[in-house]
Amino acid sequence: MLERFIEQKLVARVKREGGLCPKFVSPGSDGWPDRIVLMPGGKIAFVELKAPGQKPRPLQLQRHAQLRDLGFIVYVIDDPAQIPEMLELLRAKTRRKKKVVSEPSDNIM
Repeated sequence: MLERFIEQKLVARVKREGGLCPKFVSPGSDGWPDRIVLMPGGKIAFVELKAPGQKPRPLQLQRHAQLRDLGFIVYVIDDPAQIPEMLELLRAKTRRKKKVVSEPSDNIM
């Protein structure tokens, strides 16, 4: 099974559940996860896709750690059967709401 097949399954499932799953590209900066999952309710995660049994490269693991240190969720998926569980875990995450000190002004300088 190819990574591309798993990626297609992820994109289709996220779309079916009302979310977006754009490809994440960062020109000139390698090792970032393949996709960003954006789900209703402000749920966001990064997903690294791999062919079955494959593991992330060291640079990818470093990028995952950077994202997690910033408070983001990063999943590594190497089997389409993992997609429903990943989405369920993401839906279960609660997002901390920041208190708004003041509303943004219409006059931005």
